[in-house]
Amino acid sequence: MGLRGAAFKEIKGLSEWKRDQAVFCCYFPGGFAGNAARGRSDARLTALAVRSIELGVKLALAGEVDAIVTPPINKAGLRKAGFNIPGHTEYLARLSRTKRYEMMLVGGPLRVVLVTRHLPLKDVSKNLTKKGIEDAIFLTASELRRSFGVKKPRLVVCSLNPHAGEEGNLGTEEMEIIGPAVRSARKKTNTLIRGPLSPDVLFRDAYQGAYDAEICMYHDQGQIPLKMISRGSGVNVTLGLPFVRTSPDHGTGYDIAHKFIADPGSMREALELATALCRHRKKYDAHRRS
Repeated sequence: MGLRGAAFKEIKGLSEWKRDQAVFCCYFPGGFAGNAARGRSDARLTALAVRSIELGVKLALAGEVDAIVTPPINKAGLRKAGFNIPGHTEYLARLSRTKRYEMMLVGGPLRVVLVTRHLPLKDVSKNLTKKGIEDAIFLTASELRRSFGVKKPRLVVCSLNPHAGEEGNLGTEEMEIIGPAVRSARKKTNTLIRGPLSPDVLFRDAYQGAYDAEICMYHDQGQIPLKMISRGSGVNVTLGLPFVRTSPDHGTGYDIAHKFIADPGSMREALELATALCRHRKKYDAHRRS
């Protein structure tokens, strides 16, 4: 069902939700707080948005919902409203007491996983560790099997420096951190792992289907090729949570809120991918129990 002309209905509890209803059911304890002003954050409504995240996690941990699909939230608005929350991913992990988690972006044939996320470029190198890269590899391989239905994952690990460091001439991170992490991970998981390879080469092969996921060292290394390929339909998936979580791969778009030109494609993809991931997880878990 599309959003244009859709009907919305506020319900008092999830027991009122019917799968075949031709409406969007809206549930929030205590009801909603009226209309929201377009194109700007509001501390009162930001607080309600945070409460809705907490409600979603509560319902997911109780098994009352299978997945959480989160629309974007404005980080500057969170700070102005007094919340010390760097983003959805970190807050969902905190609420669910998840220690190992990663951000995966899905678009077209790419599934990019970010070893470091929202850091200035000058801080990336000093935040790369052998353990952090290994953890990203292990969690990606595990989630590909359980949530994406990939029996034997094929991973590729990006270098940090141009030309994979050229044996130390353009940087030593590949020799001292990334390469050792890849070699160690190969011994510990039944997964095909290549790398570290230069991103300007590997993403061409990834686009042609050579890999099931790409492990990237920093935010834009993975986001730029993914957004170019996905053309506005990319989806963010949080790996490692005890429930499925997806979100559209874009921000709040306050600057265009009054123009009514926002593209809902990424949100639709997030909803559809959440459904697919739940289906794969249930099948995988049932097989493991049998």
